[in-house]
Amino acid sequence: MKKTLLATLVLGLFAAPSFAADVVKIALTGPFSGGSAPMGTSMRDGAKLAIAEINAAGGIDVAGKKMPIEIIERDDEGKNERGALVAQELASMEDLSGVIGTVNTGIALSGDKHLQEKGITKIITPAAGSASMTQWANKADKPGVPNLSIFRFAAHDGIQAAMVVESAIKQKFTKVAILHDATNYGVSGRDDLLAQIKAQGDKLHVVATEKFNVGDKDMTAQLLSAKAAGAQAILIWGIGPELAAVANGLAKVEMKTPLIGGWTLSMSNFIDNAGKNGNGALMPQTFIEEAASTRAKSFINGYYKTYNVTRIPSPVSAAQGYDAVYLFAAAVKQAKSTNTVKIKEALEDLQEPVKGVIATWKHPFSKWDPANVQTHEAFRRENAVMGMVSDGRVVFADKADMKREAKEEKKDEKKGAKQGDKKSAK
Repeated sequence: MKKTLLATLVLGLFAAPSFAADVVKIALTGPFSGGSAPMGTSMRDGAKLAIAEINAAGGIDVAGKKMPIEIIERDDEGKNERGALVAQELASMEDLSGVIGTVNTGIALSGDKHLQEKGITKIITPAAGSASMTQWANKADKPGVPNLSIFRFAAHDGIQAAMVVESAIKQKFTKVAILHDATNYGVSGRDDLLAQIKAQGDKLHVVATEKFNVGDKDMTAQLLSAKAAGAQAILIWGIGPELAAVANGLAKVEMKTPLIGGWTLSMSNFIDNAGKNGNGALMPQTFIEEAASTRAKSFINGYYKTYNVTRIPSPVSAAQGYDAVYLFAAAVKQAKSTNTVKIKEALEDLQEPVKGVIATWKHPFSKWDPANVQTHEAFRRENAVMGMVSDGRVVFADKADMKREAKEEKKDEKKGAKQGDKKSAK
């Protein structure tokens, strides 16, 4: 009965917004159409699941008054120009409490400046491209933004690139090829990979670096170049079905070379289009549908029931959208206000832990420092594990990570119970 009610509430969120004065207005933005749609729609639907739960409980406690969340939904179509227009529109809304979303790095680069100019609080998720945040940091030729309203809730490419390089070294590869798409995300990922290879002692020798464009379907030339150079593994960074074209191209040119790349290898449009050729692909993940904890299982089952699916198109995006909403709601409650500036200040100093499906978030952000973008980055290395494609799904590459996540949940529950006992004693 509870799940049926929740599903009804979530689906109701797609309808026209209410006109109640006392609401918390949150915009959800992302590519809900186009090649990046599996990420955008999953993020949106995960966020809506959290919003439905919060609204079913009466809303957010704002200075003693329960206020429901009202959604403003915008499809940026994965296009930089469209993303900039969406940001401009949202920046003009005086009663907007904040924005959650953005998948594509290029859209963060083209649009977030409009939100920053008006001081509107935004949590980027699931975009992972380093430039999304480093654009605000100190540069050699100019100082960074002194007071930033943009936060990120994703394992950024620096974390992911380190894990990809570690994985290749662990498998004793010495020669690798880097393939990346020509987008801001792909170029940024290539640079992060090269930086990590250098940082980890140049144990990997890059024998070929090849790029491809969004929409390319034949990767034969790039792969033959990698093959001729003796590449033992392909380190790959890109978005969309082009990743599947690389996996299928490997089979075509008879290369049994493993794919190790960014988290987007977990997207449904890679898994479905690559088929058996995608098996064995490795990528960092902040959430894996092979549930490890009871909270994760509840979230997955709730998503399946609500959206009538048997697989989440992009589990990472969905889980990050879900947890991001709960972080934002916690900031609203702490701020005792729907004012976006006050919410930003609360996000920088969250006092109470926030239970999510990825982790229990304890002070994930801190006061912005343009010399250290980590201050507005929630994820650290310990928040990510390696996933692997196996027969149409992403599973834990190392089952020890799955067991560890379950143990951490039990540890959090015991700690919470002890703190509850102490409060009762007082």
